[in-house]
Amino acid sequence: MRATVGDKLVQHGRVVGQHDQITEVVEVMGAEGNPPYRVRFPDGHEAVMSPGPDCQVRHHKEQQQQH
Repeated sequence: MRATVGDKLVQHGRVVGQHDQITEVVEVMGAEGNPPYRVRFPDGHEAVMSPGPDCQVRHHKEQQQQH
C-alpha cells in the first residue's frame, strides 16, 4: 500500500451495519509512500495509522479526475 499527502484512507466496516471510516493522509512517515501514515479524521483529530487489509487508498489524483 502506498499513499501520498491528500489521499484518503477508507477503512471498511468489519461487521454488518458498521460504516466505512474515511480519513485524510496528512503525513507519510514511511519510505516511498509506505505506512505508517498520520491521518486526520472528519472530526479533526489526528492519529498514526498502519492500515491493514481492510483499508483502501483513494488517491488524491483519482479524486480530482472524478470531479
